[in-house]
Amino acid sequence: MARAARRRPLRIATWNINSLRLRLPLLPKLIEALQPDVLCLQETKVPDELFPLDGVTALGFEHVRFRGMKGYNGVAILSRIPFAHHDLAPDWCGRGDCRHLAVELDAPGGPIELHNFYIPAGGDVPDRTVNEKFGHKLDFLAEATQWFAARTTLSRAVLVGDLNIAPLEHDVWSHKQLLDVVSHTPVETEGLLAWQRAGWVDGVRRFVPDDEKLYSWWSYRNRDWRSSDRGRRLDHVWVTDDLGGALANQTILKDARDWTQASDHVPVCVELAL
Repeated sequence: MARAARRRPLRIATWNINSLRLRLPLLPKLIEALQPDVLCLQETKVPDELFPLDGVTALGFEHVRFRGMKGYNGVAILSRIPFAHHDLAPDWCGRGDCRHLAVELDAPGGPIELHNFYIPAGGDVPDRTVNEKFGHKLDFLAEATQWFAARTTLSRAVLVGDLNIAPLEHDVWSHKQLLDVVSHTPVETEGLLAWQRAGWVDGVRRFVPDDEKLYSWWSYRNRDWRSSDRGRRLDHVWVTDDLGGALANQTILKDARDWTQASDHVPVCVELAL
C-alpha cells in the first residue's frame, strides 16, 4: 500500500514591516526565504482605503484582513488558507488605534485562533507619571493579559506580533545596560511574562536556549548593525500549551535587516506540524 504524502507544516510568520506601501517590493524576498502560509504584519501605516490589496493578492495571499490608519500603527493578516473573522476582543484601552487583528484559520485538526498584535512602544521615559505613552503600554499589556487569562478554555491559538518588549536577559545585547531602557525594564518584562504564563508557550525560545543571545530588531541609529549586534528580541510567536508539541521549527530571518530599504525589524516564523 502506498504511503500517504506527508503534510507540510503550517508556517506562520510575523514582521513589523514599518510601512507596507514602502516595503511591499520586499515581500517576494520574504516569501522566497520562508514560504509562509500566513504572514502577519505590523506597523503597516496605511489607512484601509489605500491598502494595496491587489499587490498582496498577486503574491498568492488570497485571504486578507487589515486594519489601518494614516501614518502609524496598523496590522494585517495575509493568508494562503481560508479564515473566518474573530472579533471577540475589546477595543484595547478604548483608543481604536489599530493594534490588533484576529482570525480563525481553517487548519488541519480544527480551526486555529490567530492573534496579531502591535503593542505600544512606550516612548522614551520608563515612568508613567511623566510619560503617557509608557502608561498606555502598561495598561494595554495588563488589559490583554486579563482578557486572555479569563478565557480559561482557550486552545489551538497562536499569538504573534511586535510586542515591543524583550523579556529575557539574553533577548537584549546588554541586560545590565538596558534595565532602565523602555522595552526591557522590569515592569515591562514582568508584565509580558505574566501574560505568557497565562497559557502560552514561547514558540521561538522552544528551540533556542534562554542563555543564547537572540534578537529580531536592530536600531537604524547603528550603521554597522551586524558588527556591533546590539539587538533586542521584540517580535514574538506564542502558541497555547496544547500546540506546544506541534512546534516543529523556528526562523529569525536576520539577513532581512540588510535588504534595501529594510525595516529595523526582521521576520520571525514558526512551523507547526498539525
